Amino acid sequence: MHYQKAIRSSIITIIAGISFLHTNAQQVDYSVVSVPEESGIDFMKITRANDYVCMPGIMRSSEKIEWLTNRVLGIARNGSAIAYLSSRNNTTNIFIKDITRAGSSIQRTNRINVIDFSFSPDCKYLCFSEKRGDYNQIFRTNAEKGYVCRQITSNDMDYSPVFSPDMQQIFFTRLETRGVSVWAHNAENNFLSSYTSGMNPCPLSGEPALLLTRSNSAGQSEIWKVNYETGVEECIVSDPNHNFSTPTVSPDGQYILFVGDSRLSAGDFDYLNTDLFVCRMDGTGFTQLTYHAADDLSPVWSADGRHIYFISQRGDTQGTANVWRMSFNY
Repeated sequence: MHYQKAIRSSIITIIAGISFLHTNAQQVDYSVVSVPEESGIDFMKITRANDYVCMPGIMRSSEKIEWLTNRVLGIARNGSAIAYLSSRNNTTNIFIKDITRAGSSIQRTNRINVIDFSFSPDCKYLCFSEKRGDYNQIFRTNAEKGYVCRQITSNDMDYSPVFSPDMQQIFFTRLETRGVSVWAHNAENNFLSSYTSGMNPCPLSGEPALLLTRSNSAGQSEIWKVNYETGVEECIVSDPNHNFSTPTVSPDGQYILFVGDSRLSAGDFDYLNTDLFVCRMDGTGFTQLTYHAADDLSPVWSADGRHIYFISQRGDTQGTANVWRMSFNY
């Protein structure tokens, strides 16, 4: 993917439940919950149409598919609640829903155009990016009370913020004229540091390293591991015919969950979409988890690692986006 163009376009098109599809989209049966290839996996819809869940922006043609790779889903309160982006009253904000009981969602930010977010490891704080004019700026706020926000960056194109395991840094992606790179904000001294090329940083526990998405010379996106102290870089997942993004590590540290593109073909039907994939930390055991013609995006692990939450249009005759939960049977 040509990420500079894709990122700018995708950020603009993150609107509730809508993706930009080519004409084959009308042939997709969104109403089914699962397909035969997903046999043995339990799926559960967590949200409803009136939660107005934002579907990450998708740009699709007969030749390629590009998608917003930012994180727009999170697990809160140690697994008892989910957080998601919702578009209401011409604003996009973070909402939190208690999944242990039925009920409405609670608005957690009071902004205009939140792009993405993530929780701190202790679930007490949120960091998020917001589009403001020509810039994306990163903020930090309390996850449970109040709307007071601390601004972390300004006057740049910053997004995909995520706390380090010790909460001393917030890693994020910065889009510049020369490409995308991973930066960090130090909570102790307020310094900003540039680390490496790439996007979607995922800090690892127990070592000074990140998983991230990086585009190769042919324009295909891959999953890399980068040790930012030693400088050692390792490509974990790569395929000359596919793109992968948004890596996230299972709670036990054994698996990497990520998004990739796939092609569905049957007779005159030829359709590109996004699915969920998993592999072990060293890249072995590469497995496709979902096969539905709907787009599956922004996956996160449950607190115990037994389930995966993600956003998809599956199970809805109108193709409306919702948060879904699937069992992890790897």
